[in-house]
Amino acid sequence: MPYLFIKIAVDDGVPPIFLAWVRIVLGAVVLLGLAWRAGVLGPLRGRWRWLAVFGVFDVSLPFPLIAAGEQHVASSLAAIIVAAAPLFVALLALRFDAEERATGARLVGLLVGLAGVVALVGIDVAGRSDELLGALAVLTAAFCYAIGPMVLKRHLADLDPRASMGAALAVAALVLTPAVLISPPSSAPTGSALVALGALGLFCTAAAFAFYAALVAEAGPGRALVITYVAPVVALALGVAVLGEHPGAGAVVGLLLILAGSWLSTDGRLPPGLAARAGLRRRSRSPRAPSEGVADCAG
Repeated sequence: MPYLFIKIAVDDGVPPIFLAWVRIVLGAVVLLGLAWRAGVLGPLRGRWRWLAVFGVFDVSLPFPLIAAGEQHVASSLAAIIVAAAPLFVALLALRFDAEERATGARLVGLLVGLAGVVALVGIDVAGRSDELLGALAVLTAAFCYAIGPMVLKRHLADLDPRASMGAALAVAALVLTPAVLISPPSSAPTGSALVALGALGLFCTAAAFAFYAALVAEAGPGRALVITYVAPVVALALGVAVLGEHPGAGAVVGLLLILAGSWLSTDGRLPPGLAARAGLRRRSRSPRAPSEGVADCAG
């Protein structure tokens, strides 16, 4: 959903830096307020260096880059490019995280996903310099999104997500404030842009970051970024239905390859809950021997 709201705001003339700053400030105020009320801000002491690193790489850099990119590319295209984030996690893991390292099927997935990025850029964007620059801006944001969860897993996973994400957003807002003061918006946002900014701040930043931090702590950065499997599908549907976008052949081919590659590069596993349900369904559908029923009753 954020890609839709970003597109609405930038098309209404909201500058990318200002858009990013507003959603970050709204998210920080909400999360820090909830963390203060819950009394979970104390453990942040001594963690500000890593909170700053996370805030810069997961917020300050990618938020404006995606907004700037969407000035030149469709919202659905931006979401598909961001789906390459798990591939960058696999690349970075070669040097920084043995648990997330790509071998075997994961390495194949990495190559398939990279082929998807090449197909997407080469077919749908090639020959149009402004769209190419927009796509590269979003791809750089995807790389930043790969760094953030690795930092979160190693140094911040034990913190309450409301506190850690609220603090990281506050740092990110401070980083972007000078740029906003130097180049403020030339006019007041339109009504639709204000609605988009509010949705971005409250739902796509405050709520999303709290859930995201908890997910990274439980599943690890590579598998947590499986959320990017769903994002481009939703963004593609919203882009077509709401904005009247028409994705080209490269977008479709790239989407399929990136999703397949990302799935393989994260071991191609279902989340534990879904896997357990799938196993229960298979068991319920298969005929059981009489002894199995007796064992169940005895248990």
